[in-house]
Amino acid sequence: MAGGLAVQGSPTQWVADHRRHHAFSDREGDPHSPWRYGQTVRGLAKGMVFAHLGWLFDRELTNRSRFAPDLLADRDIQLVDRLWLPVVSLLAPGLAGGLLSWSWHGVLTGLFWGGLVRIAMLHHVTWSINSVCHVIGQRPFRTRDSRDRAANFWPLAIASFGESWHNSHHADPTCARHGVLRGQVDISAGVIRLFERLGWARDVRWSQPDRLAARRTP
Repeated sequence: MAGGLAVQGSPTQWVADHRRHHAFSDREGDPHSPWRYGQTVRGLAKGMVFAHLGWLFDRELTNRSRFAPDLLADRDIQLVDRLWLPVVSLLAPGLAGGLLSWSWHGVLTGLFWGGLVRIAMLHHVTWSINSVCHVIGQRPFRTRDSRDRAANFWPLAIASFGESWHNSHHADPTCARHGVLRGQVDISAGVIRLFERLGWARDVRWSQPDRLAARRTP
């Protein structure tokens, strides 16, 4: 539901796209690879735009039956899929601004800053994981396929809550922590750890020193 309020789309489609991305990372079949149009300067520039934003408007929808059959069979997830969470996320700040100020100025201010600007900033950070983090950054770990260009880009670590440690994520996709090296801030992992201690999350897979060592690049 939090993802829906962030206007990230339905959980089922989001998961299907993400699993497909990992299955074909930076190869034919990847829904948003910046290397789609080749390695020339022009091709990479076009690919960066596509990976950042263009894929949302010009793409074949990922087959949910193939990549997310477990979520299609989950009645709770399917209920969330049908909720109008993006509409709520956009209109609620405007409503709050109107009630707090009792004015149309408050409505418009809340709608603009709490709705449009918030959503735009969040999406550009998220899209940067698809575009920037597959072109620029460090690759301290080996991934399953040598064509996978996922990289760690530290300037986005705080804004992305740790998602920009993308090479680490692709090297060990089932690990709950992306920032696995010393000094790598990972806010998402901290939230997951808190949920685990509160009993809201279980069977969490954390990084293991031997698994990390096996994947380190020379």
